[in-house]
Amino acid sequence: MTSSFTVHAASGYEQLMGRWSRRLAPKFIDFAGLAGGEKVLDVGCGTGSLTFELAKSGDLTEIQAIDFSPVFVAAAKERNTDPRVTIQQADATALPFADNAFDRALALLVLHFVPEAGKAVAEMRRVTRPGGVVAAVVWDHYGGMTGMRMMIDTVAALSESGRQLRSRYCFQPMMQPGEMKRTFVEQGLVDVTEAELMIRMDYADFDDFWTPIGAGEGPLGKYMTTLDAAERERVEAAVRDAYQAGRPDGSRSFANVAWACRGIVP
Repeated sequence: MTSSFTVHAASGYEQLMGRWSRRLAPKFIDFAGLAGGEKVLDVGCGTGSLTFELAKSGDLTEIQAIDFSPVFVAAAKERNTDPRVTIQQADATALPFADNAFDRALALLVLHFVPEAGKAVAEMRRVTRPGGVVAAVVWDHYGGMTGMRMMIDTVAALSESGRQLRSRYCFQPMMQPGEMKRTFVEQGLVDVTEAELMIRMDYADFDDFWTPIGAGEGPLGKYMTTLDAAERERVEAAVRDAYQAGRPDGSRSFANVAWACRGIVP
């Protein structure tokens, strides 16, 4: 497996997305459901947003968490103090667990970064017992991420490479209406349901918004690293203008919507 997500430092990811993952995690758990005594798998755990929310949210017997990135795995392990939690590096398309090992397999903001997303869903189904739950959630990049679209549309107005970035960003796997549901059904899950989950991303000022992107974190940051110094300055100035929208720099709040999908293993 490869991942289309670029990570340089766990701290940079935390500022870019980890803090918002933590805000989304409780809503996703409510959607996916939990029951006491269960064994739960977190696929693509990142720095542990879902993992540690699971530990707080239910009387679970075991929580296994995997991620493809050694940077994320190291950061999550460093945070962990719960003996029920085990974190390891692994491939979402080749999970290192036996069939029917878990009551639930969950994926928070990861399937859109897995090129073979259907294979990852198939693996989540394989390791979940009959009657268990497979659930995932991904951002709606095209229609549901107002703050990031602000940047993407600004960049797209500046250059052809920016327009190509927008196309890649807006149409990643699993992000179109009904796409996850179709994939879940194709992989043999039943009683498949979808929902929209919303949070707000609140920034203290433009630097709070821009710093991880300027440092090269995530897909947008990766794009910035391909530009020369003059173009980076031009992009930053244009995005700053869009963020401020003619007002003094300061706090801004953006609504963000995610697609969630849940199915039962027959």
